[in-house]
Amino acid sequence: MTTKKGPGGTPMTVRLDAEPVPYQLHAYHHDPAVRSFGTEAAEALGLPPEQVFKTLLTTVDDCGTNTWVAAMVPVSGRLDLRSLAAVLGVKKVTLADPVDAQRRTGYVIGGMAPLGSRQAHRTVIDSSALTFPTIFCSAGRRGLDVELAPQDLVRLADAVVAAIALTS
Repeated sequence: MTTKKGPGGTPMTVRLDAEPVPYQLHAYHHDPAVRSFGTEAAEALGLPPEQVFKTLLTTVDDCGTNTWVAAMVPVSGRLDLRSLAAVLGVKKVTLADPVDAQRRTGYVIGGMAPLGSRQAHRTVIDSSALTFPTIFCSAGRRGLDVELAPQDLVRLADAVVAAIALTS
C-alpha cells in the first residue's frame, strides 16, 4: 500500500498526511438516494462488509455532562450499546443526535471519519478490525474511503479496542 498524499483534502486526510502512516484513498460514486452508506461503500469497492467500518458518534451522560465517544463497527453489523457502555464503565450509552454529531465533528452523516473531528472525543474500535491487515472507513465525505492498517488507526485515534459489534 502506498501513501496517498495531496494538498488540502478532508480533515481526516490532512491528519493522515501529518503522520508517517501509509494509507490509500478509494473514491466511488455515491448515490444520493442510498442511506446505507457503509454498505454502499463495501459494494462499490468490492469489499467484504466486515472489512469496512462505520463511525458512529455516541453520548454518555457522565455526572450531568455529555461525554462523546466515537464507536467503529463493521458495516455488516450494528453497534452493541450495552457492550460499549460496559467498556466505558457506564450504565448507558445512546447514539448521538445526527445534527449534533455533524456539528461536533464537522462531518456529514455517511462521511463521519474517525480522525480530524472539530472537537476531540474518545474512540472505541470493534476488535474484529484487528483480524484484517487493512480496514476501510470514511475519509471524511460520502464517496471517499481510506484504507489503512487497523493498528495505525488505533494508535492515531488513541482508541480502545473491544468487542462492541453485534453481527447481523
